[in-house]
Amino acid sequence: MAAVSHPMFAWFYERLSVSMDRAGLAEHRRELVAGLSGRVIEIGAGNGRMFPHYPPAVTEVVAVEPERRLRAAAVRAAPDAPVPVTVVDGLAEALPSGDGEFDAAVVALVLCTVPEPAVALTEIRRVLRGGGELRFFEHVAAEHPGGLARSQRLLDATLWPTLFAGCHTARDTAATITAAGFTIEELQRFRFPETGSSPASPCIQGRATNPIRS
Repeated sequence: MAAVSHPMFAWFYERLSVSMDRAGLAEHRRELVAGLSGRVIEIGAGNGRMFPHYPPAVTEVVAVEPERRLRAAAVRAAPDAPVPVTVVDGLAEALPSGDGEFDAAVVALVLCTVPEPAVALTEIRRVLRGGGELRFFEHVAAEHPGGLARSQRLLDATLWPTLFAGCHTARDTAATITAAGFTIEELQRFRFPETGSSPASPCIQGRATNPIRS
């Protein structure tokens, strides 16, 4: 369906994700999905590193991943998850689900790579019920202007997206979430890793709600 293939990046990411989890990302993953219940859609599930952290109140996870190699890895990881996980092909901008099907949506290090994040967030709102939650963990533009922010803009305009499967480091993802119609309820800003000076180190994590339609 989605026909996305970045084999070199996928090979690299499978290894990087393991080392990042060991460096502390696993704890962020646990915090990100803590307290969720019902049906959840995870957009950009990658190789399934989020699956072990879903709480037992989640009745089903539909994990959407367009990249072929990563999707195959997620399929292999799904049987070991503590909750039922179904891995499907699909793009964030055209989710393979009906309106209002899910109680929550999860994105982790995904919206940086989506070609049209505003369209993706509109799709996420479509498949979420009114009052449903969006949980997000993303690396974003540096909060303050300066050397890091300039480096992010320069890299985004040159090699970074090509090397990292479309990733952009200088996106204001919190603003895009709000512009899509979500209400941000919690937002943390930090660097991962804490001492990181990488263009991808500024991060946000939080939750937003999909307003109930009148």
